[in-house]
Amino acid sequence: GACATSGGIQALRNFTDVGAWTAAIYAQPQYIQTLAHSTPIRDHIRVDFELWGCPVNTRQALTAIRDVLSGVAPVDESEKVCLECKRRNYSCVMVSQGLPCLGPVTRTGCGALCPGMGRECYGCYGPAENSESQALAKQFENQGLTPTDIVRRFRYIHSTDKKFAETADTWDKK
Repeated sequence: GACATSGGIQALRNFTDVGAWTAAIYAQPQYIQTLAHSTPIRDHIRVDFELWGCPVNTRQALTAIRDVLSGVAPVDESEKVCLECKRRNYSCVMVSQGLPCLGPVTRTGCGALCPGMGRECYGCYGPAENSESQALAKQFENQGLTPTDIVRRFRYIHSTDKKFAETADTWDKK
């Protein structure tokens, strides 16, 4: 899932003072032991296949297990959420409602859950193949988002992934 592939929500620690948060949250922070930085598992060991998602869904997990047990290499789903929206006849929330949707740069796997509910995609399944996240960030700016808001979008769940991190870093400097 997102925590293993690109740090997940806890990777937000990479952009703040973890000690200050721990002190603000826990009554006795001296007993809390935590890593200073969150990193993907592949930074530490060899990984044969990654299941993306926050959370990974049952279909994904069962398909990967079936493929491995059958002696077939699992297939990485790398299509964009926008394609899933079109297959399900969902109206594009970026066009119809002006919402800053990450669907154009996020891999499918969720069944376009958020757009199906009339909400923007938050990027739970990580960057899709051939994602143009810089172009999408520019579109977000055209929609009125500030550079800070754009950075937050790309650092939310998959902040340590190279594609999203580069975009966030570019807009963080503006």
